[in-house]
Amino acid sequence: MEESSNKSNHEPWNKGKLVGQKAPFKLKEIWAIRVRLQVEHRVRELAMFDLGLDSKLRACDLVKLKVRDICHGDRVAARAIIMQQKTARPVQFEITGSTQEAVTAWIKDAKLRSDDYLFPSRIHNSSHLGTRQYARIVDNWVQQIGLDPAAYGTHSMRRTKASLIYHIRRRQ
Repeated sequence: MEESSNKSNHEPWNKGKLVGQKAPFKLKEIWAIRVRLQVEHRVRELAMFDLGLDSKLRACDLVKLKVRDICHGDRVAARAIIMQQKTARPVQFEITGSTQEAVTAWIKDAKLRSDDYLFPSRIHNSSHLGTRQYARIVDNWVQQIGLDPAAYGTHSMRRTKASLIYHIRRRQ
């Protein structure tokens, strides 16, 4: 008898939330975020934003990148190959010139070495930025340009480049 009364008070985890696929960023939204990060001299976040778009990596793979994964010596490579955690399959991606510049500036600014995580944690218990913290950072970018954070997330970063390529090809 008590069990049925507990069920009636239980509220679904997704009540009032937007669930499902997150929207990719549009070109003007990418530029709005990028310009804001540049103007505010948020070097780490600019590198994270640009690399997240270029790589199309899941949050768990992006935050675990090490400097050596994308650098050859002291130069950021034009291409990188990463083993994905979820699928255990390699993925290759191009690193554009602007992303190379942003990542190089971040590595220099943070004084990172080859063995260091590209986005180290500021908390001593963890060696790299966590996926939840990355999600909060993405939410912050979205809010700052006046969008609804419920409609965008870390997966938006993953979907954006493919979506832009698709729209360009459709126009041709």
